[in-house]
Amino acid sequence: MRITNGILLTMEGQNYENGYVDFENGVITALGDAAKAPAYAGEILDAQGGYILPGLIDAHSHIGISEEGFRWEGEDCNETTSPVTPDLRAMDGFYPFDIAIPKARRAGVTTVVVCPGSTNVIGGQTAAIKLAGTDVEDMVLKSPCSIKCAMGENPKRNYGENKGRSPMTRMATAAIFRNTLTKAQRYLAKKEAGEDLFDPEMEALIPLLKREIPAHIHAHRSDDILTALRIVKEFNLRCSIIHTTGGGAIVPQIAAAGIIPIVGPCTGPAGKPETVGGSLALGAKLHQAGVDFCLTTDHDVEALWFLPYFASMTVREGLDEESALRAITINGARAAGIEDRVGSLKVGKDADIVVFSGHPFHYLTKTTAVFINGKRED
Repeated sequence: MRITNGILLTMEGQNYENGYVDFENGVITALGDAAKAPAYAGEILDAQGGYILPGLIDAHSHIGISEEGFRWEGEDCNETTSPVTPDLRAMDGFYPFDIAIPKARRAGVTTVVVCPGSTNVIGGQTAAIKLAGTDVEDMVLKSPCSIKCAMGENPKRNYGENKGRSPMTRMATAAIFRNTLTKAQRYLAKKEAGEDLFDPEMEALIPLLKREIPAHIHAHRSDDILTALRIVKEFNLRCSIIHTTGGGAIVPQIAAAGIIPIVGPCTGPAGKPETVGGSLALGAKLHQAGVDFCLTTDHDVEALWFLPYFASMTVREGLDEESALRAITINGARAAGIEDRVGSLKVGKDADIVVFSGHPFHYLTKTTAVFINGKRED
C-alpha cells in the first residue's frame, strides 16, 4: 500500500511538502519525497493534498474500562476495596466494543494507554492498546505498560471521607506508597536469594523496582507532584506524572526530574479543588523550559476524540504547532515506552497512519483515512 500526494509530517525531524509512505504486512517500508518515490505497482491512496501523520496517541485513558453510555455495568476503572491493588490488569477490564472507540479512531487516535483509575494509592497495571480489534490480546501493544498510582484528593476521598479508613491524609497516601515499595524490595531480595515465594501484589511491583516499567502517577497539585517525585527518587524508579495541573508553579523541578509529564485535561470546568487553575498554557511553559510533554483527555473525563482539539488549544496558548503535534504522537509513545513501534513515521515502525483533509488543528479538517497495523479502519 502507498499513501501519496500529501504533506507528510513524520515526527522524526523530517517533513515533506509532497510526501509518500509505503507499507506492507503492517510495517512501514519506505517514505519520503513523492517526486523521488520509486515506481509502485500496488494499491495507492491519494491524500489529495491533505496531511499524512502517525496515528495519534493518548498516554492516559480509561476508554474501554469506563464505557460510554453505561453506569456501574460498564464501570471497571476503580477497585475501591483496597488502596493497594498492583496485581490488577487494565486489559482484564477492557471492552473492545466500547462505543467511544470508533469515535476516537475517526479523530485519528490509534493507540491509548488504558489505566485503572486514581482511587487507589497503587491501582494496577496499565496497558498500551491499539484501537482496532475484537480481542484485547490482539489489541495490546504492551502490558504491563506502567503501574498506576495516585496522590492527592482521590485516595483521601474514597477511603478517608467515604470509608473512614486510611488514607485520610496526603501523609498517609505517601506512607502507604513507601511502605508498599519497601515491602516489595524485601520480597524481591528474598526471591533473588533463592526463597520460594509468590505474592501476586509483590510480583506486579518487581518490574517497577527493576526500572523495566515506570510508575504512572496521578498528581494535580504542585505539592503532590513534588511528593511523587520525592518518592520515586528515594526508590530509584522511573515515572510519569499524570495531569500535572499545578505544574506551572514548579517547572524547574519538573525539568530537573527528566520526566515526560502527561498534561490535561484542562478544557472543562474544574471538577474538584485540586483541578482549579488548570490551563493548556502549561504546555508552552514546559516547552520553554526544555521539557517534552504529552497531552491527555483523561477519557472519559473528556472525550478521547477531543485530543487533536486539545493540542490545537496549546497552540492558541503559545506553543508552536510542531511541538503540539509531538505532544499527541511521539511524546505520548515515549512516555509509554512504545516509541519503537508507534508515534512517528519511520521505516520499520508499525503502519499506524492517519490522513487528514487539512491541517489537523483546523476546525474544518476531516479524517479521511485511518490505518492501524496497515489495515484501513472505519
